[in-house]
Amino acid sequence: MERTIKNQVAIVTGGASGIGLATAIRLTSEGAKVAICDINEEGLQKAKASLAGEVIALQTDVSSEESVRAAVSQVLDTFGQIDIAVNAAGIVGQTNTKIVDIPVPDFQKVFEVNLMGSFILAKTLLPHMVERNYGRILLIASIAGKEGNAGMVSYSTTKAGVIGLVKTIGKEYAKTGITINSLASAVIKTPIHDDIPQEQIDYMTSKIPMERCGTLDEVVSTIRFIVSPENSYTTGFCFDLSGGRATY
Repeated sequence: MERTIKNQVAIVTGGASGIGLATAIRLTSEGAKVAICDINEEGLQKAKASLAGEVIALQTDVSSEESVRAAVSQVLDTFGQIDIAVNAAGIVGQTNTKIVDIPVPDFQKVFEVNLMGSFILAKTLLPHMVERNYGRILLIASIAGKEGNAGMVSYSTTKAGVIGLVKTIGKEYAKTGITINSLASAVIKTPIHDDIPQEQIDYMTSKIPMERCGTLDEVVSTIRFIVSPENSYTTGFCFDLSGGRATY
């Protein structure tokens, strides 16, 4: 079995920073061709400049089907195929706030980006991957989606939805050569946490037996396996990266 990802083509959303950018760095370092997608045009261009190899940068709103379809079409026009998809685009919404104080528009926005974005990306990519009888789709979830984080209603609920989405479509496409999985990490130090109050960060970290945040290197090492040809018998699964918080 071919184990390398060299010359495979990956689309990575949320690619301007954090887990998305770290994933793109790892994949390009192994010879993959990568399309980084993000709504942040300025950050996207800075990210592209930091990457070596064959890379394109596409401003993309994952909550818009039209925007995602346009990005996927451009990747196919440029590289001819898509083997790997990592959906790392996500927002937190209001935190350290109980449900009664969460404005409906806040919940709706987080839903559109985190859950609808995952749904739209998978829905758009699957027909192409089915034609080729191969694909690796990874939708980034969170330990908050498995256990719930008090004070993070919008984020926890939508990430639980991502896990449910993966469980369902992983089964739907289990015979196609395509694996579809999610990754539930605990607190990872990324720019997304700049918008979270320290009190909320301390609450989440206190639940981790290792008593520390995970690192981007630890995340991308796990991602590298999940999206590789080696991961051929695991689908519909939620991989944990939680420092011992989740043991089930």
